[in-house]
Amino acid sequence: MITYYACAYRNLQRKKASHSWKLTATKTKKCLVKLREEPIKVSKKKGTIAGAVALIIGTSIGSGILALPKKTSPAGLLPSSISITVCWAFLLIEALLLVEINVGLLRKKNKRVEESELEVISIRTMAQETLGEWGGTLATVTYVFLGYTSIIAYSAKSGEILYHLINLPGSISGFFFTSLFTILISVGGTRATDQVNQWLTASMIGLLLAIEVLAVVFEGWSGLEGSGDWGKVPASIPVIIFSLVYHDLAPVLCAYLGGDLRRIRTSVVLGSVVPLLALLVWDAIALGLSASADQLTDPVELLMRVRWNGVSFMVEAFSLLAVGTSLIGTLLSFLQFFKEQLNNLSWNSPTTQILQKPNELFGIKKWWGRNKTGFTATAMVVAPSLFVSTTVPDAFSTATDIAGGYCMTMLYGVLPPAMAWAMFKGQYKDTDEKAISTARPALLVVGLFACAIVMEQILQDLSILLP
Repeated sequence: MITYYACAYRNLQRKKASHSWKLTATKTKKCLVKLREEPIKVSKKKGTIAGAVALIIGTSIGSGILALPKKTSPAGLLPSSISITVCWAFLLIEALLLVEINVGLLRKKNKRVEESELEVISIRTMAQETLGEWGGTLATVTYVFLGYTSIIAYSAKSGEILYHLINLPGSISGFFFTSLFTILISVGGTRATDQVNQWLTASMIGLLLAIEVLAVVFEGWSGLEGSGDWGKVPASIPVIIFSLVYHDLAPVLCAYLGGDLRRIRTSVVLGSVVPLLALLVWDAIALGLSASADQLTDPVELLMRVRWNGVSFMVEAFSLLAVGTSLIGTLLSFLQFFKEQLNNLSWNSPTTQILQKPNELFGIKKWWGRNKTGFTATAMVVAPSLFVSTTVPDAFSTATDIAGGYCMTMLYGVLPPAMAWAMFKGQYKDTDEKAISTARPALLVVGLFACAIVMEQILQDLSILLP
């Protein structure tokens, strides 16, 4: 069961409130952290690998997989398949860097995690503690923009799918779809959300396998001749990254598995392999169908037009489940991020601490005192996203391009190597534990690769704006 309430963080902030109004991050920029230290002590083993893998799969296989073939079709099967595999390896290294940094910070704090409480160190805090104020600010701006664009994309896409299913306007159906999962997380809690997410993920994978098997049986592989056009690959990179990213779950996974680095690494590897295989097969089938259907490359439209019994409903159900599971993972991590920031403000404020005492005398005020952070964070996350997704035309396509081309590459591609370089500088000379974050050549390679992706995207956008 996922339990990542921020009680431990609040207790820490209470003790430090009288000392400074500044975050402790700037004081620990040059701290020493060793991954060979004793694991974080927990009263009971937290979470399960199956639950963590389900979260990763559900977050990765989402609306991006529905838009991928349209972007990869100009490049062809071979170039797009190699590009997908390279991007997967790149993102896997970045994810392992993030969990190593997160667990290292947890161990530095030397926190004892009780059974009912778990500390979550957000990516913003990770950047601030390793890179200083500028790192925290950059991570905050990028992460907030990414979170909003992702939720906007999921909400808009769910509206499109539900419109075909129940003929309800996309803006209204997308609003109710997003609200449903928001209520599940806010009211049902993390235990119910974990169970629902695992069930939805299993159903989604089952439908995807059924669709792919039917496509192969009915000659869905036809039309895959040719070596492709490698010059068209860069245009597909943002959607590929958007389809494979799950890195916003890194802080949640570390808390969910109690800082057990071995189990976290296992979950990340296993959870990322499944979306990779699914994406490769889906891309091959969709490109094969598009080749035999006069270059129509939208996988949903293609599969809806073929005369296979039951496939129409299966594709719509799979699409809806893919968006729903992605929305759950993004909402979980984004809500936790806002809760942490609100806790920073509330526990560092003497006025808030004084006002908390009278509230304990009244039932309603006491209940509000316990839940106001969660409700406030939910409103800040969901309200703006729903407003944009229901009012802006073609919000899905625009949000996907921005999120994959800039936000994800910057936040999960450029920052992790920089954080690892700053945090583990001059350390691990005598450590007996292998860590990617200690390998300087690996940090340089993935960092430069991420910068190249961002620069290529900038050049592409400039070529469109300035032909």
